[in-house]
Amino acid sequence: MRWDGISEFVYVADYESFTRAAKELGISTAQVSRQISALEKRLSIKLLYRTTRKVSLTEEGRVFYQHCRGVLDGLDAAEQAVSNLQSKPQGRIKLTAPVTYGEQQLLPLVNDFMVQYRDIEVTAFLSNQKIDLIDGGYDLAIRIGKLSDSTMMAKKLSCRTNFVCAAPAYLEKYGIPHSLSDLSQHNCLLGTRDYWHFIEDGKIDSGKNADKEKNLRVSGSVQYNSGHSLVDAALKGLGIVQLPDYYVQKYLASGELVSLLNNYREPEESIWAIYPHNRHLSPKIRLLVDYLAEHLV
Repeated sequence: MRWDGISEFVYVADYESFTRAAKELGISTAQVSRQISALEKRLSIKLLYRTTRKVSLTEEGRVFYQHCRGVLDGLDAAEQAVSNLQSKPQGRIKLTAPVTYGEQQLLPLVNDFMVQYRDIEVTAFLSNQKIDLIDGGYDLAIRIGKLSDSTMMAKKLSCRTNFVCAAPAYLEKYGIPHSLSDLSQHNCLLGTRDYWHFIEDGKIDSGKNADKEKNLRVSGSVQYNSGHSLVDAALKGLGIVQLPDYYVQKYLASGELVSLLNNYREPEESIWAIYPHNRHLSPKIRLLVDYLAEHLV
């Protein structure tokens, strides 16, 4: 009796929908409603607010949900642990990641991972848009920068650094910028945004960066939504560019590009693996996440 209605309640809270919860559980909407009503009666507590358009948790419902979610996750983990004693990692992983980072950094490692685990299949959709993992049926997403979605679990995999750089030929002709204000005198090669990120006063103090971060509007003759094309433009001396390390590192090492304004460089951006809170992290996904955390640099 104590378990009756728990799964139904958690799924309704996860999806904010009786219909979606019923579909996921493989039962009727009416049965979900009956089970939750019986649970509320047994507890003498109202767990959900119900309207024709929306389902939401009451204050008591939020507290009860947090405990029930942990109990169900623990049960899933126990069943999976027993199952894995007799089996090896297998099945399909569906993931999404930013386009260029996915192409250059992520998917080559995923391929290496699949060489080790031949029974795992991967479907990857690369997009610079933030995709809804639950609606899209995704197991995993790779995100860069600050996370805003509190409904997701996250594991930090690595970091990236943005560099401002230009070709020696451009700098010989137009001079080297020594401060952020100098950028107004230069041709800045733009991506999808018309601003760049910096530390405002040129000093990075551990734990005190938040109030020093600055978005500086820049302008120039080029605006591309392609990092590769921006690198090419910079290499050909068209202007100054700000791009992540995986675009420019080899050119900085060869001297084809020169790093600029290093004292104003923003702190590293974190690279995260995120997955839905309401979905147990299965062994095959945990294996992949741990593999990426070990091999991404």
